[in-house]
Amino acid sequence: MGPRCRELFNDAQTLLNRLLDKKLICGKAVYGFFPASAACDDVVLYTDDTRTKVLTTFHTLRQQMDKPEEQRNYALADFIAPAGSGRQDYLGAFALTTGLGVDEIAKQFEADHDDYNSILTKALADRLAEASAEWLHRQARIAWGFGQDENLSNDDLIKEQYRGIRPAPGYPAQPDHTEKRLLFDLLSAEKNAHVELTENFAMHPASAVSGLYFAHPEAKYFGVSMISRDQVEDYALTQPRLRSRQAPARIQLFRHHPASLRPLRLRRHTLMEGQPPA
Repeated sequence: MGPRCRELFNDAQTLLNRLLDKKLICGKAVYGFFPASAACDDVVLYTDDTRTKVLTTFHTLRQQMDKPEEQRNYALADFIAPAGSGRQDYLGAFALTTGLGVDEIAKQFEADHDDYNSILTKALADRLAEASAEWLHRQARIAWGFGQDENLSNDDLIKEQYRGIRPAPGYPAQPDHTEKRLLFDLLSAEKNAHVELTENFAMHPASAVSGLYFAHPEAKYFGVSMISRDQVEDYALTQPRLRSRQAPARIQLFRHHPASLRPLRLRRHTLMEGQPPA
């Protein structure tokens, strides 16, 4: 590490200790698990384990790539047991922020013409949000029933050497940002995690992370990439005519890998102590 990098690191450590010791910023989080089943390329959530009343539906997009015959074109719905498979599956969801109070601190630095510490405060909050997302996912795996025996180092966590994924709306596997509204309504994220959505589906405070938890042993990240006009039209109309083609392969996937999951009501966490701004 060069001298400038070391100086930046030391400055960040000093500022971080000040922010935490004086409780100038704080964080909140919420997560939960919901009875779910896949319906073509959609994931249907239910109000309870009777699975008689639909709570909400998440819509996913499927890859449309030329691949060898033995390789699949994935959609996130592939990692949820389909209705009719005989399996009781669940989908997890979460939202968190470590940015409560950050805007006020940054403005104070800017008023003192200290842009350096203003930018550094925001950068620290961003890193805390990503670290908190990793920590919260660990708590979710434990609560879900399959993470108690994990013994992972920080390097293992960075390499994602654990079961499950946490894709987020707006990212390659789930590129539609508008799905965040369904996620936030599901979790009452504004109330429970103090995170809000703008009209363009950006999260505020900016140091925030939200997404879905998939627990299937073969769940993995992928990019939807380019899709054709027929899928765009199908997605816009929420018609299942293109999605039903993948149902047999998805059922076969779950015959090989039972879910072994448990339900959980919403659970809230205080990530960092402090008083959030009114």
